[in-house]
Amino acid sequence: MRTEDHSRFIEVVERVARGSRLLRAWDLEGGVSARTVAIEFERPDGEVDRAVVRLHGEVDRTQNPDVAADEYRLLEIVQSAGIPAPTSLLLDGSCDVFEIPYLVVSFVEGSPDFEPVDIIPNVEALAQQLARIHLMDLSNVDLSFLPARLDSVRKRLDQRPDRLDEALSEGRIREELSAAWPPPAVNQPRLLHGDYWPGNILWRDGELVAVIDWEDAATGDPLADVGNCRLEILWALGEDAMAAFTDRYQSLMPSLDYVNLRFWDLYAALHPAGKLSGWGLDADTEARMVSCIGDSWSRRWTGRSSSPQPLSHTASAVATAGERGTVSGHKTSYSFCPGSVPLSTLERQRKRWERG
Repeated sequence: MRTEDHSRFIEVVERVARGSRLLRAWDLEGGVSARTVAIEFERPDGEVDRAVVRLHGEVDRTQNPDVAADEYRLLEIVQSAGIPAPTSLLLDGSCDVFEIPYLVVSFVEGSPDFEPVDIIPNVEALAQQLARIHLMDLSNVDLSFLPARLDSVRKRLDQRPDRLDEALSEGRIREELSAAWPPPAVNQPRLLHGDYWPGNILWRDGELVAVIDWEDAATGDPLADVGNCRLEILWALGEDAMAAFTDRYQSLMPSLDYVNLRFWDLYAALHPAGKLSGWGLDADTEARMVSCIGDSWSRRWTGRSSSPQPLSHTASAVATAGERGTVSGHKTSYSFCPGSVPLSTLERQRKRWERG
């Protein structure tokens, strides 16, 4: 770390805990939307503590100049609701330490579990935690500072690229979503994490200890989070894991109407369009991911599948019948998508989809 940076983090420590002494600072791996730096410091009483400094990237700051303040505020809200997340420690918008606002949050001991030994219990725990987020009591909580997910999707659909990624059926996906957008408002808006996937979940000794990286949070249909995580799990851990995640979530959220899951699944498949080739994947892995989306995912959802079988554990039959709330009871084989990509590979190569 540069000497100039070191002096800045000395000042950060002073602002977090007056009279404390910086012991070391180091960049954390995995951050794409923000630079994350861990700091270790000694308090005046001799106690050694750690924290994480978050400096949001230019794309996030352009989209939302208040991204640091909003994330700080949201972490206070989710912490007060009992959601395991880092604790907000400091928000500094003075721009006299760094040229941009930054926030400091608590350091959580843990790491993503990219190779779970017991896959089904692991994804069921992911579903349980997501349901806890979506079940938060928002009656006395002001979330007006967060964007509406429907609006961001509309913006994405309106920004049609000059060249469509037809390997991922981008044209078909956009056609289906644009024709139906916005979908019927069948669920009450909830707090959405916005990027809920295994890479943003920390584990320690087999226990889920924190949900991190809340800068993409929004309000909207909770199925938006579900669809995003379903595709991530399908890619990395296979169809059985995705089905277990979906079934566990539905068992905890029986009051939701799942008729719009098809749209959120499709929107998740739109994210990597035009970007997958930039992830640095080997040719075989990329081909399997393309097949997973282009054949098994989007074609079935848009009604143009070469196979008559419905997508496993989705709301396809529900959407056709116009009925409420079942996503189980269907089974089909993902012979070409049985956990195509190790989660560790996705973590190393994955570029944040919404940022290009």
